[in-house]
Amino acid sequence: MEFPKDLKYTKEHEWIKIDGNIATVGITDFAQSELGDIVYVEVETVDEELDRDDVFGTVEAVKTTSDLFMPVSGKVIEFNESLESDPEQVNGSPYADGWMIKIEMSDTSEIEDLMDATAYEELVA
Repeated sequence: MEFPKDLKYTKEHEWIKIDGNIATVGITDFAQSELGDIVYVEVETVDEELDRDDVFGTVEAVKTTSDLFMPVSGKVIEFNESLESDPEQVNGSPYADGWMIKIEMSDTSEIEDLMDATAYEELVA
């Protein structure tokens, strides 16, 4: 199981990569392995302002559907449209090709409330 050190993590198993005030978000390697084969990713919140912990979309696996939660407050500015035709990227490459959304953060101080890789690894161990 992989936990990149340059990312931050939520207790709901989202990861976030910060670049200035833009954050890229996806689900962790642990989350995709627990869900199983991803068959659909739905995000209908592009161009919407959402608060931390709001649902920004859903991910469907063969046996279950799970909500996706905002790790920080902000505006959803982009959805990884390649997931529409190839949702399996979330399974095969959760931290690269399988990213889900990009957020323009409205409160960067919320980053301090997220877990680092070590804390997240302890959570799921």
